[in-house]
Amino acid sequence: MIHLRSDALAATIDPHGAELHSLTDAAGCELMTDADPRFWSGRAPLLFPIVGRLAGDTLRVDGRAYTMKQHGFARRRDFAVTAAAEDRAVFTLSDDAETRAAFPFAFRLDVAFALAGATLSIDVAVHNPDAARDLPASFGFHPAFAWPLPYGEAREDHRIVFAADEPGALHPLAADGTLLSGERPSPLDGRTLPLADALFEEDALIWSPVASQAVRYGAGRGPQLEVAFADTPSLGIWTKPGARFVCIEPWHGHADPHGYDGEFRDKPGVFIVPPGGTKRIAMRVTLLA
Repeated sequence: MIHLRSDALAATIDPHGAELHSLTDAAGCELMTDADPRFWSGRAPLLFPIVGRLAGDTLRVDGRAYTMKQHGFARRRDFAVTAAAEDRAVFTLSDDAETRAAFPFAFRLDVAFALAGATLSIDVAVHNPDAARDLPASFGFHPAFAWPLPYGEAREDHRIVFAADEPGALHPLAADGTLLSGERPSPLDGRTLPLADALFEEDALIWSPVASQAVRYGAGRGPQLEVAFADTPSLGIWTKPGARFVCIEPWHGHADPHGYDGEFRDKPGVFIVPPGGTKRIAMRVTLLA
């Protein structure tokens, strides 16, 4: 585990998946999930090179089919620790024979974690080292925050407040995890999502596109978390009813449309990194006293 510290926060990151395992305030109060295996043992996986599920778990490149499970392989791979200091660390994953068997592209994924005061920054760089071929990919964050937060407020008083109006309907998920073409009515009250288990009985809430570039999470009294995501055009919010976490998930990409059987590079939500290019995606988590 790699441990980072500022005057207001401490973070622990596991090089396996470059996954944030713990985020605590100056008093040692845990802001992340308890990872209860009865519900979900994940903490904050990084989603690459896909977000969500592919139809039939099949990725198609130049007419050839490859098998890839939900959210891709990065969360199950060991990253190299390529830089480390008291308040900053960088983790790197590059393609190899195993990744190319499922995803036939060269890539380098750099993930930099940094603490400055009450803010955790996660800066991701998706590099294309190939000199001649485009790199199609998606990327997503999946952090699970404590619900309730550890400040004495009731679980049922917690809400997520969007920074902008979100007039669009949500995207429903099919039983196989792909996106249906219908619309799911928005559960927002103005810009506010009052959290309740019943919201998640049909899986995640998905805004794509999302107008906001930040949300605030908390009980409206006491400390809150602000999650900022200027580089990601979609947002998922998810938990399992009864669990003690809520995931706030900025995505650049999403699951396949239901029944999609086209090329991966043509899939909605996929970005293209040109030869020798880099795609940068960041998320900021700030504890607001």
